Amino acid sequence: MTSLMTGLTLATTRVEAQAIHTDTTGIEAGEVRIPAGDGPMPGYRAMPEGKGPFPIVLVIEEIFGVHDYIKDICRRLAKAGYCAVAPELYARQGDLSRMTDVQEIVRDVIAKTPDAQWMADLDATIVWAASASKGDPERIGVMGWCRGGRAVWLYAAHRRDLKAAVAWYGPVGGERTGIQPRTAGDVAAEIHAPLLALYGGADTGIPVASVEAARDKANAAGKSVTLTVFPDAPHGFHADYRPSYRKDAAAAGWSKALDFLKANGVG
Repeated sequence: MTSLMTGLTLATTRVEAQAIHTDTTGIEAGEVRIPAGDGPMPGYRAMPEGKGPFPIVLVIEEIFGVHDYIKDICRRLAKAGYCAVAPELYARQGDLSRMTDVQEIVRDVIAKTPDAQWMADLDATIVWAASASKGDPERIGVMGWCRGGRAVWLYAAHRRDLKAAVAWYGPVGGERTGIQPRTAGDVAAEIHAPLLALYGGADTGIPVASVEAARDKANAAGKSVTLTVFPDAPHGFHADYRPSYRKDAAAAGWSKALDFLKANGVG
């Protein structure tokens, strides 16, 4: 995969009329190529106009690729003053722009992507953002949705200089494999940065109790995890292009996320 998809993912029901569209007034935004270990990786970057340096926020996709929703999130963050970068972390495993079946995506792409690979790619993205994109390596945050929410927990346990992490409804349990050996819950006591966990009380795939257990494990180890549960929100409540979108919960979560980044030195 050498470029990002145009439009929204084909792999889930879409309600495009309700999707948020953020313009580029006052920001620079577009597709980029990020040097990685085995060649350039496609990604999307948005940042304010001006000299910088700007605090860096890594944006970690769902399982559907860096499509218009993820790009728009980058633009929203740029409007808030951030250099926001979303690398296409699954580019080596498959072209998500052409895939329409969720089970196929999980089986053939997600399950075959080693955790060590995407962590190294995020590290490379930070290097690139600081050297070529007006990013400030002293102010690094990460934000991810769904599978990207799982990645936020794991990356917070990997990256020692991370200032803040925001996980939107990322699973904390799940299967362990040779290339994905630990769950988010497994690493909860090892995170290096304060983490804000935003979850839906009506999420049928992620029991709130499992997230509470991960939070309690982290806090008992002297780490900082703040959990906010939106009681009536389902999984994917921030995904404004899908039927799962809940406008009030999404807006409240977004406000909490921006406040959290700034309160923890990413702003």
